[in-house]
Amino acid sequence: MKYLIDEIYKSVRGLVPNAELCDGAEVELEGWVRTNRSSNKIGFIALNDGSCFQNCQIVYEEDKVANYADVAKFLTGCSVKVSGKLIITEGAKQPFEVNAAEIELLGDCDASYPLQKKRHGLEFLREIPHLRPRTNTFMAVFKIRSVVSQSLHEFFRQNGFVYIHTPIITGNDAEGAGECFTVTTREDGNYREDFFGKHACLTVSGQLHVEPFALSFGKVYTFGPTFRAENSNTPYHASEFWMIEPEMAFCDLKGDMAVMEAMLKYVINDVMKSCPDELEFLNNFVAEKHDLISKLESVVNSDFKVITYTEAVDELIKSGEKFENPVSWGMDFNKEHEVYICEKIAKGPVFLIDFPKDIKAFYMKLNPDGKTVAACDLLVPGVGELIGGSQREENFELLDRRMDELKMEKETLDWYLDLRRYGGVIHSGFGLGLERLLMYVTGVANIRDVQAYSRTPKNLKF
Repeated sequence: MKYLIDEIYKSVRGLVPNAELCDGAEVELEGWVRTNRSSNKIGFIALNDGSCFQNCQIVYEEDKVANYADVAKFLTGCSVKVSGKLIITEGAKQPFEVNAAEIELLGDCDASYPLQKKRHGLEFLREIPHLRPRTNTFMAVFKIRSVVSQSLHEFFRQNGFVYIHTPIITGNDAEGAGECFTVTTREDGNYREDFFGKHACLTVSGQLHVEPFALSFGKVYTFGPTFRAENSNTPYHASEFWMIEPEMAFCDLKGDMAVMEAMLKYVINDVMKSCPDELEFLNNFVAEKHDLISKLESVVNSDFKVITYTEAVDELIKSGEKFENPVSWGMDFNKEHEVYICEKIAKGPVFLIDFPKDIKAFYMKLNPDGKTVAACDLLVPGVGELIGGSQREENFELLDRRMDELKMEKETLDWYLDLRRYGGVIHSGFGLGLERLLMYVTGVANIRDVQAYSRTPKNLKF
């Protein structure tokens, strides 16, 4: 059986000059017209079939293509089938083109097609998410999203992690913030009579459910959608997003940070190797300072620094900088503080560690000082926080007491306490928002532009 994937020479990517294809080879392509211009007896179509970022130039001539007059009228957006000869154009901007012998219209395109040969604003493109993947910007973004997702899986597979699918419907609010979407079949709020017999919600994190598997397999991770009912309209928040959440037994905070650093460098290296054309385009046309590639190279070649939360507070106060949000010990840093710490104090990627316990989740390991927890945030230039993690509290009495302090309903998390009752060990983990990582890797400034169909307040058209 011949697999379709073997028919590589029917794609633009397969036409890159190689030992099996030479000048004059007969080829066939199917794709979409990006631009079409003609004059006198010759015309040029920029064809894209999605197999690679670059278009293929199709040259069609009146004396070679029988329906030349019709082809000259093909509009941007039409889908066509092209048969002709491959022409190697050494030294040219495009290494090859196709001299057409036949061009067949597969799907016509109405003149109302909104994507024309001009630059479209991102806000306008958000209104047509079903069409925006046809633009250069979103072809680049979603190709990189695919590569990053696969790269993350590959990193964990190579390092012996087991991939666990955690539930999307849950009875637990892992973060304790109460920003959950309720899942119900009722209109009266009587959850005792509901489908699950209790209040159910969409998960805000897979962490609690993946921890038990770490205490069996040693190293595990979950990678899936999470949901927050947070009424926030910033460029950094969405109601639905994907999270990568590894958990590692017999691993302290130092080991946790080592995995974060190795993972980030692995993914960035893979993107730079696999998507050079996409990164070059984003660097030149999307990244605000046109420093995307140099920024990524800097992270890959850096040794990440480590400073404590308390040291960071002292440095921020000492700086004399007038921040919009005044700095004091015990506060949760805003982006302005994180960027300053990263760019002015650490001058590169940096781990902030040992945060006040009152601004962190209940499950984080209490430090000997009784005031801070063994938590860390990875800050990177231009973005601020990229990854957050911690050593988990393995001591049953301390975790039980912390849950009482926060007046948590322990009945719903008794199973979580069991992990400390039955052979508990030191273990750590972290959470990385896929979209936050993509914003960093692509230079895109708004989370809505790294999601296929963003879910934000008052936004559910598609």
